[in-house]
Amino acid sequence: MAEAAGQATTNRKTGSPWVGRSIPRVEDSALLTGNGRFIDDLGIRPGTLHAAFLRSPHAHADIASIDLSSAKQAPGVVAILVGEDVKALTSSLVVGVKAPVECWPIAIGRVRYVGEPVAIVVASDRYLAEDAVDLIDVGYEVKPAVVDPVHALAPGAPVLHDGFPGNVASDRTFRYGEPEQAFASAPHRISIDVRYPRNSCTPIETYGVVAEYEPGEDAYDVLANFQGPFSIHAVLSRALKVPGNRLRLRTPPDSGGSFGVKQGVFPYIVLVAAAARAAGRPVKWIEDRLEHLTASVSATNRAITLAAAVDHDGRILALDWDQVEDCGAHLRAPEPATLYRMHGNLNGAYDIHHLKVRNRVVVTNKTPTGLNRGFGGPQVYFALERLVQRISVELGLDPLDVITRNLVPADAFPYRTASGALLDSGNYQEAIRRGAAEGRLAELKSRRDAARAQGKLYGIGYTAVVEPSVSNMGYITTVLTPAERRKAGPKNGAQATATIAIDPVGSVMIHVASVPQGQGHRTVLSQVVADVLGLKPADIRVNTEIDTAKDAWSIASGNYASRFAPAVAGTARLAAERIAERLARVAASQLNTEIEDIAFAGGQVGSKRNPDNRLSFSRVAGLSHWSPAALPDGIGQTIRETVFWTPPELTAPDEEDHINSSLCHGFIFDFCGVEVDRATLQTRIDRYVTSHDCGTILHPAMVDGQIRGGFAQALGAALYEEYAYDRDGSFLTGTFADYLLPTTAEVPDPVIVHMQTPSPFTPLGAKGVGEGNCMSTPVCIANAVADALGAKDLELPLVPAKLAQLVRGAEPAPPASRAADRDQKRSRGLRGQGEAIVDAPAEQVWNMLLDPATLKAVIPGCHAAQKISDTHFRADVTLGIGPVKGRYRADVKLSDLDPPHAVTLAGSADGALGFGSGEGRITLGAIENGGSVIRYEYEAAIGGRVASIGGRLLDGAARVIIGQFFASLARQAGGGASDQTKASLVVRLRRWFGGRR
Repeated sequence: MAEAAGQATTNRKTGSPWVGRSIPRVEDSALLTGNGRFIDDLGIRPGTLHAAFLRSPHAHADIASIDLSSAKQAPGVVAILVGEDVKALTSSLVVGVKAPVECWPIAIGRVRYVGEPVAIVVASDRYLAEDAVDLIDVGYEVKPAVVDPVHALAPGAPVLHDGFPGNVASDRTFRYGEPEQAFASAPHRISIDVRYPRNSCTPIETYGVVAEYEPGEDAYDVLANFQGPFSIHAVLSRALKVPGNRLRLRTPPDSGGSFGVKQGVFPYIVLVAAAARAAGRPVKWIEDRLEHLTASVSATNRAITLAAAVDHDGRILALDWDQVEDCGAHLRAPEPATLYRMHGNLNGAYDIHHLKVRNRVVVTNKTPTGLNRGFGGPQVYFALERLVQRISVELGLDPLDVITRNLVPADAFPYRTASGALLDSGNYQEAIRRGAAEGRLAELKSRRDAARAQGKLYGIGYTAVVEPSVSNMGYITTVLTPAERRKAGPKNGAQATATIAIDPVGSVMIHVASVPQGQGHRTVLSQVVADVLGLKPADIRVNTEIDTAKDAWSIASGNYASRFAPAVAGTARLAAERIAERLARVAASQLNTEIEDIAFAGGQVGSKRNPDNRLSFSRVAGLSHWSPAALPDGIGQTIRETVFWTPPELTAPDEEDHINSSLCHGFIFDFCGVEVDRATLQTRIDRYVTSHDCGTILHPAMVDGQIRGGFAQALGAALYEEYAYDRDGSFLTGTFADYLLPTTAEVPDPVIVHMQTPSPFTPLGAKGVGEGNCMSTPVCIANAVADALGAKDLELPLVPAKLAQLVRGAEPAPPASRAADRDQKRSRGLRGQGEAIVDAPAEQVWNMLLDPATLKAVIPGCHAAQKISDTHFRADVTLGIGPVKGRYRADVKLSDLDPPHAVTLAGSADGALGFGSGEGRITLGAIENGGSVIRYEYEAAIGGRVASIGGRLLDGAARVIIGQFFASLARQAGGGASDQTKASLVVRLRRWFGGRR
């Protein structure tokens, strides 16, 4: 490790290099003491307003009407913008393909996913803005929705955009080598069908934007916790109708995680900036957790059919990929990046020369997708590595033998893949050997054999993947045909930027155009530059904030695709070396020696031959400030050096669609042993080993931290996490009660093995390491579970309910009498019954049920009740269900009247948080002492955003609210709820809040 690190630093130093050491992180002191400066911690200008969004409760509906009159009169409201207002102030966002489709950050005329913004309210504080949102009355005409990407392709499926016929945004085929011939001559054709689900990284900090419009300059100043600026800046300036030099984007000093997700903040930058322009004052918006889960970007879900032409010994001769990518309701830039980022790596780590590929991009009534950690890699490798495991099973071969037999040869690097990637360096066979030895694979096999002998379900899974990093901007243009690319002009490269600045007392400052989200940029950059200048990391200050009005940056700048260590840190080294070269000439002149004799070490600049002949670094470095005339002729200044670096290996796609989609490629070999409990079908990881070759390691502890973090998120994808949607497009996992995340109790400590083969293409020899386990771990665990259960088809996440079908078979069909109950549960059905005792005769209670004034008094949260006819009522109510509260318009009709004994109530409710409908039967019976007993039974179904808070919570809340209604009716009539009803309610509440799960 030290040797590799030493090769990555300049020779102008003595002693042990800083690069390669796990020094304490510069960032930790502030973060661990609560002094981090995140976007919501920063002060705002006096008079800043606050925004809240009205979001669609429907997955697909036309907007028939929007009534803002009550909301505009609400306290504190300054402005309200709906779709047409935003359209007048902005332009359509860039669509990721060439198609006659507009993409707005707010619904215009139609909503296409649950949570889509319909209006933005700007008020003096967030609370008043939220209150005004509840007062907006939207009329929707609901349309059929489609949520499955394969179903979206079917004839007659609901069409989201007229410009995407059949919901297909792009359909491209590719052919590399001679795949048809390979399949025709191969003795075996083995295939697998995969449905990779939606999931998302969930950073601690959600989106945040503070925007201001300067009318005198026709310019915007925006502070946002995005990852850019990269391509966002060009997209935003176009959307806001201003030149790029009139859009200033800034980032806060700290960010509470991103994992790619915060790229998705850019539509909200447009909306908040437009709101600031309309309101004439700065506007701030901080996303809440419910909004983030429901409406921020997620990873794409993908349907894949992958076939391999295979020889008798398991050698893969060709691959045939058929991929259907679901990008949600809108194809927003940079999508379909998730599909094409891995295009050059469709062979994985394997030496496969023939490929056939079909890529279809479809739209569905789900949240638009974007970048998520490992984007594209989890989907590709889940299919490829599951297929490799199936090859071993169907041919009766050892799975590790199949992997090693197909690896790229160790002497073949740099290796050009069939579709164009240039694998820079590696020795995959040696990495597997080391991983197996240091991870004690032989011992794990013995544990498996012993467990199986005891009747346990135990399996071992393997995976070998290439981790690409430093994306080539040109890969996304592979979605275009060669003719379309020629017309658009070439796009390629991966530019990184770094600036070294020295002040008059010789202090060193580094600035890079890469916004960290917890990776430790400041620590590593100080190590890299300290080695070049012979200083201590503590002598160097690092600034990672972005200000596009002041800082050096390019369209490729930003923190994504694991580009920090190979590209950004490497560029900082180049900038330091350039300024060091000039400083060495200054020192040589001052010390009367040759430039080659100068060394930087221990805060001094001196002669290698005569250590006493030296000057302090600060004196040499400050000379350009204090006495520029004393500098040697032709040296220029030594105050500041900015380097823009782009590697020549990243070229545009060629006429045959070959693309080197990333600059450098790490290698990961994972294996694990798992046990599936026979009774609970919970999956327990017995041991997980992950072996990495990420080139030169700059900071070992942080590399291990990246691996552990990626492993934890991948474990969630494998066993817990899925963005689930109902058939009508309702989002069902909008809280952490239903979108389950692993905690430290569920995440085992992986065994980490390292190997270093420096990249010849990066300044430090480093490769990316931040995303790899998100690519390798889900399929490694799935392969182990498949080995344990003898299963062919697995679908993530591997929750017990799914595994039960594999182990025990599908549940028998319910009796016909229970079919309706089954269907209701699928659509978030709610059912209940109860009774209440009233100290009044039935006739009096009957009249109360038909009286609007009484209904207003007894309906929980009712603002108004209106009698349309003798059997038709409307009510305006506010209900709080769990963590959410919303205003609903209820419409109730009476039928099957049997005065004063029975009535059927059928109704519907619609509001910003969702919608519902149901029916209930109420009967009144006489009891002793002139009183009455009210008995009720109801069935209801709900959808929209409210469905996302979880069935358990909804069911309990519905019972409580309906119980409150009848208890209040009883009180109004002079009675009270029966002891039986009260006891039943207590029992239900106890169950609801933790008695059972």
